[in-house]
Amino acid sequence: MQYIKIMEAINEQIDAGLLAPGNKLPAERKLAESFNTTRVTLRESLALLESEGKLYREDRRGWFVSPEPLRYDPTLTTNFSSMASAQGRVARSELIDAKRVPASRRAASLLDISPFSEVYRIDRLRFLDERPVMVVTNFVLPEYFPNLLEHDVTTSLTDTYREHYNTLYAKTRYRVSTTSLLGETAQALRATAGSPAMFIERLNYDQHGNMIDCDLEYWRHDALSIESVATLSKG
Repeated sequence: MQYIKIMEAINEQIDAGLLAPGNKLPAERKLAESFNTTRVTLRESLALLESEGKLYREDRRGWFVSPEPLRYDPTLTTNFSSMASAQGRVARSELIDAKRVPASRRAASLLDISPFSEVYRIDRLRFLDERPVMVVTNFVLPEYFPNLLEHDVTTSLTDTYREHYNTLYAKTRYRVSTTSLLGETAQALRATAGSPAMFIERLNYDQHGNMIDCDLEYWRHDALSIESVATLSKG
């Protein structure tokens, strides 16, 4: 089928380094002309490459070759910047909003608190090499972190907890699933609505075993590779 042949041709150029990470592909009209096909058929090929993490699309800007994904272990408590730096990447964060609010139904369920109990809600946008790759929302229990929002919560809650509250992340429970980017989340990530995404939900505990917060992470699915190390018991 033609769309498979087009996909394979583009994939070969990526694998051969002719299309480098971050490179922008020609406009769809020009690509369709070069392959002597329709834009409908071309988009089938591009969508397959997007699903495989080889390409990503930015709203109104076109198609780009995906960079190497960030190796990400949700069981570790390393902050985002340190994890990126260890892999030779440049990370930064932008604070979208931070406020004390009544817990949503989802937050109340995750944190095992009564509906409408107050929590800190902190929304941030994460960048890798100046590309927006993840929107994260943290719901934090205020009883463990009085006056939290008086501190800078833009970059690392891990560091803020340690430096100002003598609190460490000691255990995490997580769930990974696939989803689609919609609404404000898609806009923040410069993605078209419906783009594939990876969703990571984490419950975090301190060194005393207390659940202290949870976070909901929406990642561009090509931007990360989930990796973890399991130590198997003998016997």
